[in-house]
Amino acid sequence: MSLAGAAELAGTRHLADLHRSMQRWFSEAARVLPWRSPDCSPWGVLVSEVMLQQTPVVRVLPVWEDWLQRWPHPAGLAKEPSGEAVRHWGRLGYPRRALRLHAAAVVIAEEHGGKVPDTHAALLSLPGVGEYTAAAVAAFAFGRRETVVDTNIRRVHARLVSGLALPSPSLTAAEMRLAESLMPDDVALSVSWNASVMELGALVCTARSPKCSECPVRESCAWRAAGEPPPTYTPKGQAWHGTDRQLRGAVMAVLRAAESPVAREIFERPAADLGFVADGATVPLAALHRLNSAPEQLERALEGLVRDGLAEMHDGGLRLPA
Repeated sequence: MSLAGAAELAGTRHLADLHRSMQRWFSEAARVLPWRSPDCSPWGVLVSEVMLQQTPVVRVLPVWEDWLQRWPHPAGLAKEPSGEAVRHWGRLGYPRRALRLHAAAVVIAEEHGGKVPDTHAALLSLPGVGEYTAAAVAAFAFGRRETVVDTNIRRVHARLVSGLALPSPSLTAAEMRLAESLMPDDVALSVSWNASVMELGALVCTARSPKCSECPVRESCAWRAAGEPPPTYTPKGQAWHGTDRQLRGAVMAVLRAAESPVAREIFERPAADLGFVADGATVPLAALHRLNSAPEQLERALEGLVRDGLAEMHDGGLRLPA
């Protein structure tokens, strides 16, 4: 279906039926998640949105709970060294997100009286907060009518309205216009619509094995009506094994476990050396050494972590940023 067709759909009773069907389905099928609780603070919602980027819910839950117990308010995190945010980020991956959350907490504490700002524009001014995160927090934490578009929502829109197996590899202006045309006018319903379409993409309208028989709007799906045509491209997954990303993750695991700077030569120890003692605790090295990385790759990883602000040199060793 073209954008013009979507616009025509938006002016009909059919779209209202879609909104109601999705709202009913969401009320029955939605996962119970702590950041969806009415008691969850806007800070909790912001933390969840950053953690959930490129990371599944099952991995985020324990880390999110630890963060909110440790830092229930932005001011608490702002008082800590940025390295503590990285340490307690654990194995979520993409740890620069921890640095961005720390930087956002500092701005919230210093410029917003310790409260997460409640408008899209103000949220967008926070360090590391982009269009998606600003819209999602404004909608889910403050009940604003914002057009929220993540990977799951894009996929549902592509199939339901455009008849495509997958959305384009990157977000387009046409997709944003489509998403806006599908939004309910009612503010409360718009929040529910965003959440329900996102949940449908996560649980039912998945990328590889969509469960069409469980879809509440399958009778309206343009992709099914078109005979479920295959994707026009093959999505490229990110490589992991043997990459610099894997090595950086292993180095970060050592730094998180160490309370004091780790000498560079320790990273180069032979694979038989399973760990070292620092401040009375054994810091494991086995996972790092199992990678058997080339010296130049290790050097590149160490230099990259320092350059990205995830580690720093101190007393001749490497540590999390202070």
